[in-house]
Amino acid sequence: MIKKISSVQNPFVKELVQLKEKSKLRKQTGKFIVEGRREISLAIKGSYNLEKIYYCEGLFTAYEVTTLYPYGINIIEISKLVYEKVAHRDTTEGVIAVAQANKLSLNNLKISSKNPLILVVESPEKPGNIGALLRTADAANIDAVIIANPLTDLYNPNIIRSSVGGVFTVPIATATTDEIIEYLNSNNIAIHSAILQESVAYDSIDFSKPSAIIIGAESTGLSEKWRKISTTKIQIPMQGKLDSMNLSVAAGIIIFEAKRQRKFV
Repeated sequence: MIKKISSVQNPFVKELVQLKEKSKLRKQTGKFIVEGRREISLAIKGSYNLEKIYYCEGLFTAYEVTTLYPYGINIIEISKLVYEKVAHRDTTEGVIAVAQANKLSLNNLKISSKNPLILVVESPEKPGNIGALLRTADAANIDAVIIANPLTDLYNPNIIRSSVGGVFTVPIATATTDEIIEYLNSNNIAIHSAILQESVAYDSIDFSKPSAIIIGAESTGLSEKWRKISTTKIQIPMQGKLDSMNLSVAAGIIIFEAKRQRKFV
């Protein structure tokens, strides 16, 4: 029998709102929210465990919930008033899930390829940029995205929304810069850092062997550690009057050059 909630004061509703708004609570509880049909389906395919599914009758039906999602998940019907309170997206689809976060340490990162292509992003600031990077990584089917010194948790609703669920489709890890450098060196993965000084054009580099593309935040670039440890320093030649471009655009240009060299394998 499906439980129904119509009051915004219900403890379950308060939990949803807090998980949506408070990164600290997401980290403490190991839970986060997923909103939208596609995103929830991708989370399930990505082996995330769902604890609850809330659906708004009129936007989503009990039949859809019970046929689309695995048996055993706690399903709760909520009123439109409650849904409007907890929904994060402007375009509503009527379904929200509470999921258990995966451990995103380097020790849990699974890369099956013997010739990996990895994107490393140091201290990205904007959830929208992180989401766009994950979409690009998914489109290119690279082996992993590693976030160095993250400034926001990857289960932020804005990241899930802007990645269109890409956070569930790409192997991801977070770690310190030192830990990532040690990981790359111990796995014999070449380090190609996007740095302007003493750099060469990105398309002059051989990406056909195990490679990591390292990019920094738009405001600060990469830290000095990457300058010292890099196998090569690369740049995208700029022909306009500005000296920088969007983080995700820059990453996409370099990633797809690497994939071109690998004949998109």
